[in-house]
Amino acid sequence: MPQAIINLGEREDRILTIVKGKFGLKNKSEAMNMVINQFEENLLEPELRPEFKEELSKIDKGSFKKFKSIEDLRREIENA
Repeated sequence: MPQAIINLGEREDRILTIVKGKFGLKNKSEAMNMVINQFEENLLEPELRPEFKEELSKIDKGSFKKFKSIEDLRREIENA
């Protein structure tokens, strides 16, 4: 397992301490891993997430109208 020496600011250190306590983790290393995993699940590219693939398949099954420009779309909305 890779090891790293990192420099944290006082605020970041406090946040890791809070995460460690809130989730009953053994040390700040586990807290850091948890924060990184949460970041991965919530903020990385959505194509990596199964929910995104499901959403795309729903969109593919639907019927949509194509517009050549934003102006055509605006006209369509105004006429509806």
